[in-house]
Parts: sequence; structure tokens; C-alpha cells
Amino acid sequence: MLELPVLELKDVSKHFGGVRAVDGVDLGVARGEILALIGPNGSGKSTIVNLICGLFPLTAGRVVLDGVDISGMPMHARVTGGVARTFQNIRLFGQLTVWQNLWVAQNSGEQRRQNFGRRWFGGSRGARGEVERTLEFFDLAHKSNELAANLAFGEQRRLEFARALSAKPALLLLDEPAAGMNAEEIDQLDNRIRKVRDDGVTVLLIEHQMELVMSIADRIAVLNFGRKIAEGTPAEVQASPLVREAYLGTPEIA
Repeated sequence: MLELPVLELKDVSKHFGGVRAVDGVDLGVARGEILALIGPNGSGKSTIVNLICGLFPLTAGRVVLDGVDISGMPMHARVTGGVARTFQNIRLFGQLTVWQNLWVAQNSGEQRRQNFGRRWFGGSRGARGEVERTLEFFDLAHKSNELAANLAFGEQRRLEFARALSAKPALLLLDEPAAGMNAEEIDQLDNRIRKVRDDGVTVLLIEHQMELVMSIADRIAVLNFGRKIAEGTPAEVQASPLVREAYLGTPEIA
């Protein structure tokens, strides 16, 4: 049993007609950890993220955040409640500037909109200062007034991460954040994820870049055909015959 779980998936399923994209998955994410969710293409990883965020309704099961069942909550309520995400395919506000993308994320919740005046005029600890510090952290300060659509691919990846973090989540869902990045950018991503976790944000990471996953994850859960087939430390998952079979096939096929 996980101590102080931030997120619990309890017998979660999502069916699209006869396709069981997610099928009876139990999963817990402990407070302050980096949990990686891996598996072959089509195993249900991104579907689980969409279920946590409320983009898809559940077929069965429950999603529990900090002890509260959020299964029936709309997406905006989950953001206000502390869930933020990035997307496998980048989804920025292309015709807003880099600065404006972060500003929108900061004010995504009703309570934050009500407190906007105090936050904006709060000096170095106000909204402007928060945006500036986030831009510096993601090496985007020099692009502050650029339209998001005009950024290079790696910069757009960083901006999407920055935008999610600007919502001040308790739980951050990163859906293939290393996709399309070069080795140097992946090293920088590794460092930023570690720093975010050290600052108190719990991270659920979906990623195909196995070197990054094995380096950064405290625990790993593995999906195949919508079911969880393994869970444990990176070393335990690497040693699992079921995981090797999922990625490589049976000995005859391999």
C-alpha cells in the first residue's frame, strides 16, 4: 500500500465499442515520486492520462485525487483541484505569446481568477514574477514576446511543460515530453523533471525514451493491451519476463 497517495486508479476501464483500451487497471502514485507509465504503442498509456484529466469518461472504476473521488468532475475542476498535463502532440495557444501562454495557465481556476488583482500586483511574488521565474527556468525568457507558433520544436516542448507547471499542480502528467528531442534536450528535460519533483510536485511520466525512464523514475508501471502487467523499481521491471515479452515478443517470435 502506497503511503500518502496523491492519485489512485481503482479498477479503471475505458472501452471504445469492442476495444478495451484500458481494462481494469489499479495504480497508485505516491506523494513526491516520479512514476513512469510505459508500454508498447497502443497499450493504453495516453488513454489513462485522458481518463485522469477527464477528457474521456470512465467505462468503469474510479479516479481518486488526494482521497477525493474525481471520477465525475469536469476537466476544469480537475485543473483547479491540482492536475495539470502536457500532450503527446503539442497543443499550445499558437497565436498568443510565450508570456501569454503562461499567464493563461496561471489563471485557469476560478479561485485564481478571483484573486488575480492581488496576485498580479503582489510585487516579486506576484503573477508577473512567477512568469519571469518560470521563463528563466525553461530558458525561454528571451522568447517572452514571441508567438508560440513561431518557436522551434524544442522550444515549444519546453513551453508546454512550462505552461503545465504554471498551473501550480500537485500532480503533473507528462505525456511523452521527450518526443522529438535531441540528446542535449533530453538531458535538460531530465534535470527539469527532477527539480520539479524536488520542489514538491508529483510526476506521472509517459515516455518511450527508455534511458530517460530508467534514469529518472522511482517506480515504473507497465501496460500491455490495456492491462497492467508489471510494477516496481526500474531494476525489477527490467527483469520481468512479462515486460520482455511485451516489448520483444515470445522467444520464438524474437
